[in-house]
Amino acid sequence: MHKHALAVLIAFTLVGCDESASPAGGASAGGSGGAGQGANSPQGGGSEGGGMPGESYSVTFDAVTVPAGEEDTQCVVKKLTNTEAKHVGRIHNQLGPGSHHLIVYRTNDTEEQPDPFPCQPFADLLNPAKGTPLMITQKSDDELVLPPGVAFAIGQAQFVRLEMHYLNATSDSIEVTATSTFYAMDEADFENEADFLFFGNPDIDIPPNASATLGPTFLPLPAMLSGSKFFGLTGHTHQLGTKVTVTTSDTENGAETPIYDVDGWQWEEPETVYLEPALEIPDGGGFHLTCDWNNTTANTVGFGESATEEMCFFWTYYYPSKGAFVCAHTDQIPGGFDLCCPGNPTLCDQIF
Repeated sequence: MHKHALAVLIAFTLVGCDESASPAGGASAGGSGGAGQGANSPQGGGSEGGGMPGESYSVTFDAVTVPAGEEDTQCVVKKLTNTEAKHVGRIHNQLGPGSHHLIVYRTNDTEEQPDPFPCQPFADLLNPAKGTPLMITQKSDDELVLPPGVAFAIGQAQFVRLEMHYLNATSDSIEVTATSTFYAMDEADFENEADFLFFGNPDIDIPPNASATLGPTFLPLPAMLSGSKFFGLTGHTHQLGTKVTVTTSDTENGAETPIYDVDGWQWEEPETVYLEPALEIPDGGGFHLTCDWNNTTANTVGFGESATEEMCFFWTYYYPSKGAFVCAHTDQIPGGFDLCCPGNPTLCDQIF
């Protein structure tokens, strides 16, 4: 199988940017954090840097000036100030103007990179030895609240990578910035570690000046996630998207149960739906994903990384953790093809 075909299967994973765009200038290290705090300052109850239950720790993508019309992805790597390993039951992200989306990663870096630098979206971060994604945000103000007893683990002085995709669609320069705040839970309350799963379909072909639908695409539950409990999910397209719908079924052709069907869904601020109680999918079952678009341009639009191209996927949070996974289905390969990474060393290693 050609490497490009494999890359297409995985490229939908939140890239959402034009890698050919020129990088913006850097920002100074150690800039201001959210709400007047330092870039990595603990906030709230407890002593400075003490890591006491209820404390929070912020990391900031310092302000970058972006010229009119520029689109790019840049990253920073910074260290939290927690002096003990902790469990995080809530993450709060805040994005400034021009921020298309922010991805927050827990990484195994050993050196900070506080100045924004050009980065390949999602590169190497499905390798558990290097790091894992924790949260994706498109809203200007977004909060992920995990179920009682469920949390992400962070190590002492945890390194965090903020991956910022920005687009300045205005006629003037703007400054983009973002802040991610981690809230520690009382260790006595911790029961299960959470993790992250992406699902999608790159088979997008939208005629000019027309509406189009892709799906429903059946995405089988990966065998390694048998028994997992899914508690939140978010749909994603680019600017032509009008709807993302997700259902589940006990078998591929079984009766479908809607779990993500948001009235007035907006591509630029897609709602995260919380499932109470958390959903467990039986072996042999899976998700059905449908995306709708309205192409108001004079061009055929396909799958791609640029904001002028389109995507169709959703991400979901689950517990207990068995790792972070990216899964896709395509019919571009005869007979259809499903791939999850990590999980297929022969194919995944060619991409990552």
